[in-house]
Amino acid sequence: MKRLLLLIAMIGMIGLAACSSDDSAGSEGKAGSDGEKTYTVGATQIVEHPSLDEAYKGFKDALADAGLNVEYDFQSAQNDQNNVKPISDGFVADNVDLIFANSTPSALGALQATSDIPIVFTSVTDAVDAGLVKSMDEHEGNITGVVDLHPDAIKETVKFISDNFSDAKVGMIYNAGEQNSVAQIKAVKKAAKDTGLSIVERTVANSSEVQQAATTLVDEADVFYIITDNTVVSALDSVVGVANDQDIPLFVGEPDSLEKGGFATFGIDYHTIGYRSGEMAADILTGKKEASDFPVEYPPEIQLFINKQAAEEQGVKWNDKWDDAAEFVETK
Repeated sequence: MKRLLLLIAMIGMIGLAACSSDDSAGSEGKAGSDGEKTYTVGATQIVEHPSLDEAYKGFKDALADAGLNVEYDFQSAQNDQNNVKPISDGFVADNVDLIFANSTPSALGALQATSDIPIVFTSVTDAVDAGLVKSMDEHEGNITGVVDLHPDAIKETVKFISDNFSDAKVGMIYNAGEQNSVAQIKAVKKAAKDTGLSIVERTVANSSEVQQAATTLVDEADVFYIITDNTVVSALDSVVGVANDQDIPLFVGEPDSLEKGGFATFGIDYHTIGYRSGEMAADILTGKKEASDFPVEYPPEIQLFINKQAAEEQGVKWNDKWDDAAEFVETK
């Protein structure tokens, strides 16, 4: 009998030890089969489209280059705001080591879900206006990241339009429910104020409305300018179709949309900002720094990107100066 009681006690101790190991995984990672720590990252993204997907890839590449073992739980909100916070609530319940929030709605949902688990974001246009941080310089709390809008990107794109399509009416489509889009529309209007450009707007509530919005702009707009609005970019093919059929030059907010048929942009490489976010995450996961040690960062640089094939399909008269000024992107 005494031997039986001793055996039961030993089994109980082994069970408690196993539970303790799992419970500690959320804050310090857990030991993998090879003895190295394995970290868990919850990755939340508002919708899947080329720019956001490339930022996520850059994030993972940075953690791989840092030599970390990471298990990812990737979840897309399928462009439904109602799905955003429950995704992060699930990550909190699972006690992940870090949340990667890829877009403004995703970052807001993560911040609402936790003030303890570190959050690293990217693909956020205006972190201050969105309420993620108080300012770009002063920082505190469990969230940091890299925004996707270089301070000069919209200004340079608007100047390019004005220089090459003087006095044009610029057709813009966006979801007024996306805070990042509202901020960009304000920036476009401010940049266009001292030019001969005028803005013609259409708002949409979901991706299924994008093609109709583009069609209604055909008689009013000389060029289209689609900013990094997740709802519209996820349905960009429909805008490209209208632009090609009607010979309307299509400006976009980032280079990845050129690969889908946009004509030109002053933009950034989303893999780069995702990679930088991953570098921040690596330091946070390994305890070298905390999220509050990183001020929110801007993309390092911008440049002119042009898709020559799209230019031809949209009836754009070629300017030889662009040959030296632009990096060229092909339709995929």
